[in-house]
Amino acid sequence: MTEPLRVLLADDQTLVRTGFRLILGADGINVVAEATNGTEAVEAACRTRPDVILMDVRMPEMDGLEATRRILTGAPDEPRVIILTTFDLDRYVYAALSAGASGFLLKDVTPEHLTAAVRTVRTGDALLAPAITRRLVQRFAQRGSDTAALHRDLASLTPRELEVLGLLARGLSNAELATRLHLAEATVKTHVARILAKLGLRDRVQAVIVAYETGLVSVGAREAAQRSTEQT
Repeated sequence: MTEPLRVLLADDQTLVRTGFRLILGADGINVVAEATNGTEAVEAACRTRPDVILMDVRMPEMDGLEATRRILTGAPDEPRVIILTTFDLDRYVYAALSAGASGFLLKDVTPEHLTAAVRTVRTGDALLAPAITRRLVQRFAQRGSDTAALHRDLASLTPRELEVLGLLARGLSNAELATRLHLAEATVKTHVARILAKLGLRDRVQAVIVAYETGLVSVGAREAAQRSTEQT
């Protein structure tokens, strides 16, 4: 029998933590600890080793972004972190993902979406709300070539893996990638896994960031791909 997911809630508002705990519990997800600030979150993560952390951005003593960095730095069994906030601001998106978060959701998320998000990131997939994805892409599109962070060597990827990474960054799912490339979905998953391993990435969100930071994909190419998909 599969053990229930173990979740740490980090938010300075009691009502928010209570609401999330009830929602998760009703779906069979176990909340193993709660934290009211980033310092407590770091301690609780070390003590309880949760599978997923729901992390607020703005908390006293230490904010959620710094707590995420500390938790995901050198941890033997790194949990997945979903950043939850009421502030849909670009700088939070970029900072959270750069810190290693696997997802970013606004606090008005529906109960169904919240529980689905926890299960999604636990399987190794990444999660971004569509509106936030668009803002992230726009941010990278505005970065000049002089400030682009070419911190990954894409030369380690095969031509097919570069193609998969480019389509992945344009928002295609594994099923859509399989259709576009005339491959089995299992083969696509293998390509994605190899890309993450070669580039030392945690999940698909980080792969998207690398694709835009290195200039492999531009915002114009992404929009063209979306229009092409909509017309087919």
